[in-house]
Amino acid sequence: MKIPSKYIENAVDQISSLPGIGKRTALRLVLQLMTRSKEEIEDFSNAFTLMKANVKKCNTCGNISDIELCTICSNTTRDNSLICVVEDVRDILAIEATESYKGVYHVLGGIISPMDGIGPNDLNIPSLIQRAQQEPTKEIIFALSATMEGDTTNFFLYRKLQGLDISISTLSRGVSVGAELQYADEITLSRSLINRQPFEV
Repeated sequence: MKIPSKYIENAVDQISSLPGIGKRTALRLVLQLMTRSKEEIEDFSNAFTLMKANVKKCNTCGNISDIELCTICSNTTRDNSLICVVEDVRDILAIEATESYKGVYHVLGGIISPMDGIGPNDLNIPSLIQRAQQEPTKEIIFALSATMEGDTTNFFLYRKLQGLDISISTLSRGVSVGAELQYADEITLSRSLINRQPFEV
């Protein structure tokens, strides 16, 4: 596909670098943006610049936030004794969409995957152990994807949390084995949370 403008070509290259967007879709989006006013394009561009400059990770759970403590951790109506462990913030968004979970979260920032060079030291595990030891935690829910890597991470966390007076549970297998949590539908995910089971080795 020959594009008769190096500026449009550069814009297409940038947009097509996003996951799930091919060159044709990127070109369509760029050409649509070309029809917008200069002010609209500046607003569009500034939104991403401001996002990158201002969005932080919550000091407690690792969720995305505009301030040091996210809206979930700072919400006094949430049950702080119940911690749901997830891989990344997309899983929080998926669970929150069910409106059936009233506890708090802990974002690992990934799962153990030797094939990808990700080990326990690359994840946000020490702060989870610290929270479990220092906060009035009654239950920790492992809400990781039902994959080999997710199960490996669950087992590693279980071994680290053994000995603490805390219930450890995992999602019921309404979430299909091998499925990514963020792609589960809201009803299935909600039922998996409600019918969670004690974690078993």
